[in-house]
Amino acid sequence: MNIKTIKIISLTAAVMFFVSGCSLGPDYERPETQLPQEWLGSDTSESANPEVLREWWKSYDDPMLGSLLERADADNLDLQAAMARIEQSRAFRAYASGEKLPSVDAFGNYTRSRSSQNIMGAAPGENSFYSAGFDAFWELDLFGRIRRSIESAQAELERSVEDYRNTRVSLFAEIARNYIELQTSQARIEYARTNIEIQRKTLDLTQNRYEADLVPKLDVSQARLNLANSQSEIPSLRIAETEAVNRLSVLTGTTPDQLRSELIKPRPLMQIEVEPLAGIPAELLRRRPDIRSAERALAAQTARIGQAEALRYPSFSLSGSFGLAAMHYSDLTSWDSRNIEFGPSVRWTIFDSNRLKSLVAVEEALTKQLAANYESAVLRAVEEVENALVGFAQETRRTKALERSVQAAQESLKNVETLYENGLTDFQNVLDVQRSLSLQQDRLAVSRGLILQRSVAIYKALGGGWDSDGEQPQTNSNK
Repeated sequence: MNIKTIKIISLTAAVMFFVSGCSLGPDYERPETQLPQEWLGSDTSESANPEVLREWWKSYDDPMLGSLLERADADNLDLQAAMARIEQSRAFRAYASGEKLPSVDAFGNYTRSRSSQNIMGAAPGENSFYSAGFDAFWELDLFGRIRRSIESAQAELERSVEDYRNTRVSLFAEIARNYIELQTSQARIEYARTNIEIQRKTLDLTQNRYEADLVPKLDVSQARLNLANSQSEIPSLRIAETEAVNRLSVLTGTTPDQLRSELIKPRPLMQIEVEPLAGIPAELLRRRPDIRSAERALAAQTARIGQAEALRYPSFSLSGSFGLAAMHYSDLTSWDSRNIEFGPSVRWTIFDSNRLKSLVAVEEALTKQLAANYESAVLRAVEEVENALVGFAQETRRTKALERSVQAAQESLKNVETLYENGLTDFQNVLDVQRSLSLQQDRLAVSRGLILQRSVAIYKALGGGWDSDGEQPQTNSNK
């Protein structure tokens, strides 16, 4: 290769590199979103504690809940699938980045041929042919197609990370919800068993009083009916208990037999040690992974407009090859056996019946869809927080009323049993109070569980369960 050729190659590459700074299509700008200044369902605008949000389950001080979440973090299959999608996105970004660099293909060839003696004019004999070398190709990104491709791939990677975080947020909330349902079922069972014991003693009392001709047989029948009705509630509650255990097993990536021995032992309902704070609405944009995912999807799609637009413009590239070819192997390494080709090339679609223009319109329409999806995600987030806040506040009031109701029912039962034993009231009053106590205790257990459910809903709606200042999730890939 002479000096003149080298200068031409260098000058061409320098000019192409200098002009390859233009990127077609719109530059992405994060949407401006209007959010309320404060929550209607909250009495305070105090900012949520990031430490509490990141590990909100510690607010309940329940070691079993923490253990279930640790197992799910390691073994949940949906979480593993989300992690694999991050690996896929990282690989695709690396693939897109590779288009910036030249591609080089090496080749080597050997052929052995023999000419036919039956072809007029052909010289009979056998020949060998040896060749080796490489081809190089480099597309110069004058109009930003490759840069927009990398930009889109990077945004998709960031979106996959947010999808992983959103999966984790939803998973942890789902585990807490099912764990609370399990504890609620167990609390209802304990209340039912206590009332069954009370009603069994009442049946014995009425039986004794009937045998002493103090009460009619109707009292015995009604007592037996009341007892049997309460006993019929237990199987349904056992079904709910078993379903919660089975669901927790799936969520933690285990089989029911591995968890049942740990969870089947009744535990008191968790207590809220730290009540959740909603903070200010603007914090949702930073904390909610689903909003962040929708925003990254919009960024990726915006870059695709530039990719499509660049297809309508000329494509410039540099290509070349260097090879050695000889009839004899001993001559292959000789400098006289070289073959060299180099030069710039251009390709431009002159006529395509507006096909490429329509492709740009398609990408612009998709961008509008994703912009609407982003706004919708923000509105849904606001809705979820407001609903959770109102639900928590109102259920707290309901629980306090039910606690007073249960206390009154317990006092009424003591009084009516004393009156009945002394023959000062009929058995119907005893039945009414027992049924009322059983109903109010069951409602109280359900309401206490709902308070916990509402508090978990607040943490989930706020995007709790991950560190907004932490690093990206680590995968097995090291790209």
